[in-house]
Amino acid sequence: MSDLLQQRQHDIAEEFEFFEDWMERYEHIIELGKELDPIADRNKLDEHLIRGCQSRVWLLATKDGDGNVQFRADSDAIITKGLAALMVRVMNGLPPAAIAQADLWFIEKIGLDAHLSPTRANGLRSMVQQMKHYGIAFQAQE
Repeated sequence: MSDLLQQRQHDIAEEFEFFEDWMERYEHIIELGKELDPIADRNKLDEHLIRGCQSRVWLLATKDGDGNVQFRADSDAIITKGLAALMVRVMNGLPPAAIAQADLWFIEKIGLDAHLSPTRANGLRSMVQQMKHYGIAFQAQE
């Protein structure tokens, strides 16, 4: 697995250890969402929507000149936008193979799997799945 992917997950796990309770962690996730560059309305197309999310989440992926995947995401729900920002932070700029095979252990480590509502947890799984699908698709093009 990619060293960069491991380091990013480690950094996020350490970052979330500073918060004493889940209200603080949710506030941090919301702040991450506020820092995420929005996607232009012209790119908020149905083909970019992630299926399985209760709120609307758009995910765009392109390959850069080095062959790495660049993700952009946006959502109409503030916590979901924060989750999207977290996922972009972890997966952005990685090679397609690293994305396709990513073991995202940080989700369990920071407790997201246990503290999200069932609908948000399902949306997060759908987001991860879509990112991995992009990795597989870009890998197949190589």
